[in-house]
Amino acid sequence: MDTTWHEAAGAGSAAGIAVGGLVIAAVLVWAVRLGIRVKQGEPRTPRGGEHPTLPESGPVHEVRRRREPAEVPRAEETGRRLTPHELGSSGSRRSEDQARPRWDGGSGGSFGSGGSGGR
Repeated sequence: MDTTWHEAAGAGSAAGIAVGGLVIAAVLVWAVRLGIRVKQGEPRTPRGGEHPTLPESGPVHEVRRRREPAEVPRAEETGRRLTPHELGSSGSRRSEDQARPRWDGGSGGSFGSGGSGGR
């Protein structure tokens, strides 16, 4: 049986793997160099004294306000449906009652509990 064909095919595939490995290594080296070049073009990170500082008045806190939705008239009241351009902006107004809403004393507060909350 003639094995030269198998030996030549094996030698060709080994050479192909070596060339493929070299191509992959060259692409990786190019990618690292490109990354270094991009990193050098970015502004440097701020040093300790260059970071932003708090304002003189101290930290800014979140303000919570309760809002009431703007009521939309029902079709039964107007006799027809409103079109989108008749609705106007979807703004809301400040609620008269600014007290924070709390759970009822006897409820558990979980969604769908409907009962005393596991008592």
